Amino acid sequence: MSALIEFQDVSKLYQMGDTTIRAADHISMKIDAGEFVAIVGQSGSGKSTCMNIIGCLDVPTEGTYLLDGNDVGQMNKNQLAAIRNRKLGFIFQQYNLLPKLTLLENVEVPLMYAGVPRAERQERARVALEMMGLGDKLRQKPLQLSGGQQQRVSIARALVGEPAVILADEPTGALDSKTGREVLQILHDVHEAGNTVVLITHDNSIARQAQRIIRLEDGRVIYDGNSQAPEAVVSASQTERGPVQ
Repeated sequence: MSALIEFQDVSKLYQMGDTTIRAADHISMKIDAGEFVAIVGQSGSGKSTCMNIIGCLDVPTEGTYLLDGNDVGQMNKNQLAAIRNRKLGFIFQQYNLLPKLTLLENVEVPLMYAGVPRAERQERARVALEMMGLGDKLRQKPLQLSGGQQQRVSIARALVGEPAVILADEPTGALDSKTGREVLQILHDVHEAGNTVVLITHDNSIARQAQRIIRLEDGRVIYDGNSQAPEAVVSASQTERGPVQ
C-alpha cells in the first residue's frame, strides 16, 4: 500500500538575486494514513518549506511529492486548489478566521468551495463546532472569543471537510501554556478518531506529543523515528558536541 504522503528526493530552490537558496535538500520521507507525525526544526531548517509542499501551497523544484498517490508537482494552480480543498485541513498559528463571518460561516468556508449545498454545509459546520464545545456560540464572531476558542473554531474548520490530512502549523504558538495543552489534547483526540495529523513546530516538547518525529536541519532530514527516543530531540550539531545535559 502506498503512503498517504511521500517525498521522493524533494528539493526546493529559491533565487535571491544572484544567490540560490536550497530550502529543502533531497528530502525523502513517507507518512502513512492514521499516523501522528511532527516535523520539527528551528528557523531555516526547511520545515515551513515542507509544510507548504505538503499543503499543496508550493511544489518541489526537484524530486516528486505524492499526496495519496497524486503527483502534486504536475498540477496547475486550479488542480492544486482542488486537491488542497479535498485532501487537506489546515490549522494555523494565527487561526486565519474571517472576522466579519460568524463561527458557523467560518467553518462552512471549505464546504462552500467544495460545492456542498447550503443546508448540508450548515449542518456539518454545526456538528463540527459542537464537537469543539462551541455549540452555543454558532452566531458569534471570532473576535468575541478567546484565543483558545478561536483555535477550536479553526480545528472545526479543518475537520469539517473530512480531509485525508490535518496539517497543523505551530497550532499552540499564539496560546498560553494551559490553552496550548488543551489544543494538543484535541489533536490527540482527532488522531485517536483515525485522522492523519502532521504537526509543524520548532518546539521539542510539543513535537514529542506526536508518535513520530521527523527532524530537519539545513533542509535535510537528520532524524526520523520514535518521538520518545533520546535522539529524537538532539540535533546533528548537538550530537557532535555530545549529549544534551
